[in-house]
Amino acid sequence: MERPRQLPPRREGEPALKLLFAGTPAPAVPSLEALLASDHEVVAVLTRPDARSGRGRKVSRSPVAERADAAGLPVLQPRSPREPEFLEQLAALGVDCVPVVAYGALVPQAALDVPPRGWVNLHFSLLPAWRGAAPVQHAIMAGDEVTGASTFLLEAGLDTGPVYGTLTEAIRPRDTAGDLLERLAVSGAQLLLATLDGIAAGALEPQPQPAEGVSLAPKVETADARVDWTLPAHVVDRRIRGVSPAPGAWTTWRGERMRLGPAVPVPGGPPLAPGELHVDGDVLVGTGHGAVRLDQVQPAGKRMLPAADWARGARPATGERLGGG
Repeated sequence: MERPRQLPPRREGEPALKLLFAGTPAPAVPSLEALLASDHEVVAVLTRPDARSGRGRKVSRSPVAERADAAGLPVLQPRSPREPEFLEQLAALGVDCVPVVAYGALVPQAALDVPPRGWVNLHFSLLPAWRGAAPVQHAIMAGDEVTGASTFLLEAGLDTGPVYGTLTEAIRPRDTAGDLLERLAVSGAQLLLATLDGIAAGALEPQPQPAEGVSLAPKVETADARVDWTLPAHVVDRRIRGVSPAPGAWTTWRGERMRLGPAVPVPGGPPLAPGELHVDGDVLVGTGHGAVRLDQVQPAGKRMLPAADWARGARPATGERLGGG
């Protein structure tokens, strides 16, 4: 790895580092907040273009863009960071470093080479575990008990760059991906700030990732979130929590898609076939081994509601099943 170029001596009153912040979703906002309150200077924000979302398909800005707007920062939204116009803007900004949190697009080498201290990525796993777009979701689905966050020097490979620092975070028994990501976004923001402080002080150099322990965490698509009721109850539980709140676990009921909230394994429950419903106050569903209790469901075209309320209206017949994966 080429040794980073040395920064000129800092003059009194100057920011520690001049930064372009790259990020898009809500979990990136705590890091932007931490940097805005630091000795570093965020001169602009790079985020994904405005997109249509929600039932009304209204055009909306990313959470990072909205926070940048509130701070009065310029917002760069190229369709791709490969665009010559963006590369020219990046060079003109004259930043020392680009901190990255879930930006959402591959950064070409031409852009990586511009800032003297490169692009420093905050990734929500203990690298080299769970490289990819969905590390938190895959850690929960795999049944990991501990995960964390890493800061590393971005390079052309998929989350393969040398690591500056890490932190650990226990995965709680009932954590959803949303719960865990919310905690990591806050603690990870402090890790990113400490990393940039160390870089500015010349006291931190990244170390190569271990060759062992590599695992991949590709993006979880909607099709991947369909519940396979033939899996054991504890696996169904983990997979539902791993895709909650997004893209959201789902199954089928009488030919229509139904979204599911987290399900809790029920030791010693009645013997049920995979997907078979049993309503007796609680709403139980059979799996490949054991049963789970549904807490909330969202039938097609309706709001999320308690599973017991849904069952009173739907009145499933004895032996009726939810569609499997």
